[in-house]
Amino acid sequence: MDGALFPSLLEITLRSLVVSLSAVILASLIAVPFGIWLALTRFRGKGAVVAVLNAFMGLPPVVVGLVLYLLLSRAGPFGVLDLLFTPWAMILAQLIIVLPLIASITHQAMEALWEEYRELLTSLGVRRRSCIAILARDGRRALLTAALAGFGRATGEVGAVLIVGGNIDHLTRVLTTAITLETSKGNLAFAVALGAVLVSISLVVSIALHLLALREPARAW
Repeated sequence: MDGALFPSLLEITLRSLVVSLSAVILASLIAVPFGIWLALTRFRGKGAVVAVLNAFMGLPPVVVGLVLYLLLSRAGPFGVLDLLFTPWAMILAQLIIVLPLIASITHQAMEALWEEYRELLTSLGVRRRSCIAILARDGRRALLTAALAGFGRATGEVGAVLIVGGNIDHLTRVLTTAITLETSKGNLAFAVALGAVLVSISLVVSIALHLLALREPARAW
């Protein structure tokens, strides 16, 4: 790879990290409380809600991008916000894609933990809010796994961010869309470098998760 391309590589990588991290943080703020609440609560139709949540984990990104494009376009209901072809639109697209994934993993993990803790906490008269805090603390590794799984999917997403972001140089170009562009241009060396960075990010995330797991007490998750 030409050394002159290094600033572009760095810029695209930083933008990818900012967009994906922002999407995962915002999605986690919604999905984690919802997943815990769903695990602790019994109501009619809960099975259907869980089924829909699991089904949304497989949402086709291009469909998400298309719907979001229609909503954010000038003729759409949110066109006045002028978010289309900005990093904010890309963050929103990634948020929609990873939110069901984080919520579903959180729900499954917290439901299993709640089955283990429910009798003891109920007999002690622990309030619901305190129960949620205890589950979040003892299940922190599972919650982190959910967030990292969401980050992994967000960084590898290309269809939705390409539709709503437009792959604009110095504005909305991220690793996945840049790889697509450089490959189509025949600039394979740069495309491979971008791909290597993307794979490296995934490896760093996996290693970080593994190291965190080693630091956990043997009893905890």
